[in-house]
Amino acid sequence: MRRKPRIAVIGAGIGGLATARALKLRGIDVTVYEQASRITEFGGGVVMTPNAMKALRHLGVEDAVLGHAFAPSAQVARSWRTGRVIDRTQIEGYSNRFGARFCCMHRGDLQKVLHEAVGDEPIRLTARCTAVSSEARGAIARFEDGSEIEADAIIGADGIHSVVRASLFGAENPRFTGHMCWRGLADTSRVPAEIVRSDFTVWLGPYAHVVHYCVRRGGLLNWVAITEVDAWREESWSLEGDMQELKSTYPDWNPHLLRLFDATERCYKWALFDREPLEKWSKDRITLLGDSAHAMLPYLAQGAAQSLEDACVLAAQIGGTPEDLAGAFVRYEQQRIPRTRRIQLGARARGAISHLPSAWARFRRDVAFTLRRWLKPNAPLHQAEWIYRYDPGRAD
Repeated sequence: MRRKPRIAVIGAGIGGLATARALKLRGIDVTVYEQASRITEFGGGVVMTPNAMKALRHLGVEDAVLGHAFAPSAQVARSWRTGRVIDRTQIEGYSNRFGARFCCMHRGDLQKVLHEAVGDEPIRLTARCTAVSSEARGAIARFEDGSEIEADAIIGADGIHSVVRASLFGAENPRFTGHMCWRGLADTSRVPAEIVRSDFTVWLGPYAHVVHYCVRRGGLLNWVAITEVDAWREESWSLEGDMQELKSTYPDWNPHLLRLFDATERCYKWALFDREPLEKWSKDRITLLGDSAHAMLPYLAQGAAQSLEDACVLAAQIGGTPEDLAGAFVRYEQQRIPRTRRIQLGARARGAISHLPSAWARFRRDVAFTLRRWLKPNAPLHQAEWIYRYDPGRAD
């Protein structure tokens, strides 16, 4: 009997935990190395589009996720000042059209579900990876405390500032996009009545936009306010924000939206970075996954979704030829790179469409939305049918 491969995953975020779960389901020996001392539930909302829900189904956790989630009734785009509805799509039919639901949840809840599915036994905490390499004896990961481990393969799921990526392809700073955002959570009992809590809503304005939707079965409303800035001058890429600074950035926006900010006790702000698409993700016995491979802007709500898809496809390839991990990595790249590249670049373009500076440009965009709605009344808000239809369990 052939020995099952031993796989090391660097990073216990959503992508790393999903990969561990997918490998465990195929009987693969996997250990996850996480730099933090515990797996925290910090964070805001995350959108689970139908393709993401299908990935969670293949991981056996779809029902558990739905137990924490909120299913909006519609995707709605509104004018930044008047609140006029620019575009609206009902979501109820998505299950029939795309094979799964569209829902929103707290990122910590998603991470908790995945953590429970993986269990504590294969996770090693306080293990900060400093370098990886492929050697004759195997794939080697080295850690800050001077220790090292050997595995048959290493999967880098350690985020946009990936040590694994730097080890493979050299140091490269993420690209600051000129966008930064604030994020907050408001108890729905404090949300202004004029804010439609049942909708996934985006307010489109000059040089900025705001998104809000409910999480935790409707108990909290998550909002994200994104604007354009000349530079990011803070020492940290993420820090607690000042509510007065936030409100001064959106002075003429709809008053109901500003009251939503007032209903929030605490907000955070951070810079938005991404990376240029890579031509390849793997070298020898080491590959990348999620933001390590394809960090993207949030404007198509696909960051977490693409990590989940990666996990399913990569585990299927490893499980199919466990004796040929290099070949499995090549097939994984062939399936995933074209799709993630298209989504990365599409998210950049969507950000520009959401932030049109002139009233004339916004008028032409809104007319185009109206015409498209007449021609395709059930089209998703971001023309994302091709994204939502994808099923990682049936990927070619």
